Parts: sequence; structure tokens; C-alpha cells
Amino acid sequence: MNKVIPDLKQAIADIQDGATIMMGGFGPCGIPENLIQALCDQGTRQLTVISNNAGTEDLGIGLLLRNHQVKKMIVSDVGQNRTFEELVRHGKLQIEFCPQGTLAERIRAGGAGLGGFYTPTGFGTIAAENKEARAWNGRHYVLELPLRAHFAFIKARKGDPFGNLMYRATARNFNPVMATAADVTIAEVEELVETGSLNPDEIHTPGIYVRRVVPGAHNAKPPRAEPEVRK
Repeated sequence: MNKVIPDLKQAIADIQDGATIMMGGFGPCGIPENLIQALCDQGTRQLTVISNNAGTEDLGIGLLLRNHQVKKMIVSDVGQNRTFEELVRHGKLQIEFCPQGTLAERIRAGGAGLGGFYTPTGFGTIAAENKEARAWNGRHYVLELPLRAHFAFIKARKGDPFGNLMYRATARNFNPVMATAADVTIAEVEELVETGSLNPDEIHTPGIYVRRVVPGAHNAKPPRAEPEVRK
């Protein structure tokens, strides 16, 4: 089965206003930049985006935020994006903060079909407000519910027409787990290779989880962001 869609616009054409989208990456590492840019160009709005981070003002999800296309974010780290801060301060963006490990496990639970899980992370803090809590062996746990999405945008170093994917080093990050937790997973690949050319031991995401494969038109290597020092 050939899942390759060479045209980015065609690959995302059925994403409508109000969709929930998971977007892989960690900072600038392993982000589906071409798919995000195509979504910016399409102008789809009222999106709920699930991601580890909010990108920067000029990179990744930050482009969608700058275009006011995002209604809500479920996110862990937003420290490098002033646009995100301004939108929240002016009531133009809903946010649900989630500890990074909990976010990853909620997505994994969604992909595995689990009803939720208990974690000690966040107990006794605002992260546990209005959530069920239980105690075992003298330790308290908070119930966290699974996350799923209509679409997942993920980025891989290599992919074949069937959708088998290989990631490079830390660019793996949230991409593999998000690939399992969406109704439609769209994989952006830096290099499209022939079916059967990937070593089975190197395949991190089996093609069964991937609906569409898109060759990346542009793969930037952004400079490392230095932490901002505010005075």
C-alpha cells in the first residue's frame, strides 16, 4: 500500500476548523515544520494543539499562534515563546499545562486504548484540582485521563511508502507515541526510501499507525536557542 502524498496541501486538506492535532517535537528538534507551515497557509482555525512545547515566535507551533489559529493548547513547556504569553495574558488562548512525563503517558494511554492511569506527579498542587485521587501504601496518586487527537503531525528521518518510520537520535522524542494516538497520523519524512530498504530493527514506528507519508520540502537546522535573561 502506497501512502505517499507528495503534495503538502493535499495531505492536510481534510483538516477542518476545530480539529485536535498532536504535533511531535521537542523545542526545534524533530518538529513537523513543513506540515505546520502548510496548515498556516491553509488558515485552519479554532485548533486544539497537543504538544510538549509551543515552539518559538518564528518556528514550529509559534507560527500557528502568531496567526491566531490555535484556540487551546495542552502543553508542558512554553518558556521560549512571547507570543504564547501575550495570547494567554489577553485571554485569547486556553491552556492546559501538563507535566512532561504525564503528558507522554496520557498520549501513550490514548494510543494503547487504556482508560487512564494513576500517578503521584502533581498531587497536592493545582495540577490535581478537580481530579480523582487515591492512596496506596501511604502514597497519594492522581487519576490522569488518556489523550487522543483527530490528527497527528510527526517528523521522521526516514520513511518508506508503507509508512514505516525511523527517527534520528533525540528527534524521536514525542513522535512515536503520538503516531499511535490519532485517528489520522501524517508523517513528514526527511528522506523517502524504498519499501523493504529499512532494517526492521531500525523501524521505530510501524506503518500500521501511519495513514499518510509526506516528503519534507524543507528541513531547516535552526541554531540552538539560548535561554532568555530578563532584567
